[in-house]
Amino acid sequence: MNTESKTIKPYNDILLVEDDVRLSSLIAEYLSQNGLKVATQLRGDDAVDDIIQQQPDLVILDIMLPGLDGFEVCKQVRGKYSGPILMMTAKDEEIDQVVGLEIGADDYVVKPVQPRLLLARIRALLRRSSPLAETEKHQNKTANKLDFDSLVITKSSRSVTINTKSVELTTTEFDLLWLLASQAGEILSRDQISEALSGIEYDGLDRSIDIRISRLRKLLGDNTSKPQGIKTVRGQGYLFVADGWASLHSQA
Repeated sequence: MNTESKTIKPYNDILLVEDDVRLSSLIAEYLSQNGLKVATQLRGDDAVDDIIQQQPDLVILDIMLPGLDGFEVCKQVRGKYSGPILMMTAKDEEIDQVVGLEIGADDYVVKPVQPRLLLARIRALLRRSSPLAETEKHQNKTANKLDFDSLVITKSSRSVTINTKSVELTTTEFDLLWLLASQAGEILSRDQISEALSGIEYDGLDRSIDIRISRLRKLLGDNTSKPQGIKTVRGQGYLFVADGWASLHSQA
């Protein structure tokens, strides 16, 4: 594995949960060479305590693990750990990716892991979760709070409320919502969304954006079959409708 140039702050704490000792060692070595501080764990059941107690900057979580599988680990820690979780799926199966994102994972990579892609995904997640992260170029750079009647999104506290009731979102879900809401009334393509959130070009096949949009609709009480707040514009992308939230939540 070739060492990439260091473009992120050294000593970010990464917890790698992977039971393949050789693969775990190779990944940890590669990430360490690129400025990351990596701890490893072989078992899912032991990883739960490690994640909650250590609160690493980011967790890389394999699905097939002894003790507890990655899905169960993610579910158990999500309420007590707010950092990004990057899941590794052993097969290029959409169902694994859907389940991972539905239970709170922020992103996924497919095994066999390409080192450069893994590093790029980690860097993107760390940038988004850092309190000192730069504002993405597509976001409104002056607003801190976006108020859409019943729906209020506050950037500084990374909080979302509906009729003053808090809605829990993952790091990636919040970033996606802020991106859409700060561009209310404008259609954002999957290319624009992928570039703004991860710095990676949309490959035309990745369905993670669509899955996250669907999950956002559910969490925000939007109508998933006929959405009013976040609409799909066929062949173009997604549209956040500013005036759709008042009537939507008044019907609840």
